[in-house]
Amino acid sequence: MNAELIVTILCGLAIAVGVVGTIIPVLPGSILIGASLLVWAIWGGAGPMGWVIFAVGMVFVVAGMAASAVLTGRKMKQHGIPNRSVLIGIVLGVVGMFVIPVVGLFVGFALGLLLSEIQRTRNFKAALRSSGAALKATGIGILVEFGLACAAASTWIIGVWVEAVYGGP
Repeated sequence: MNAELIVTILCGLAIAVGVVGTIIPVLPGSILIGASLLVWAIWGGAGPMGWVIFAVGMVFVVAGMAASAVLTGRKMKQHGIPNRSVLIGIVLGVVGMFVIPVVGLFVGFALGLLLSEIQRTRNFKAALRSSGAALKATGIGILVEFGLACAAASTWIIGVWVEAVYGGP
């Protein structure tokens, strides 16, 4: 087993973790995918094609991160949800991660968001509506980033196959 094969295997594992990380925020996501693409381009032995795969994959990674942030932020502003509510949701999400294994992050985030919105609006129904809208916006952002992370991973997989079939000695 040569060094290029080891780099390719490790990059593939890191890319897989990155794709899962776009859905499970505890794991690194799109940034790990981008770093793995770069490492593979440098040390994966694909030569110039490695850089093409890196560039195409990074277009997907950056588009996913940007679209997630823009879509989520736009929806939050449309519903008048302040950053403070999101921050409280994140803090309780982190606490929930340690209190309730596996689902604590999601439960804590939703609970923190709801409690903050109740405090802000002083109306349970309004708080429930705005929290639901925030959760939906967050979910849409996650799905878009996940889809584009999958596209970046697919680009890398295609690059590995092309390199295996046409490249090398």
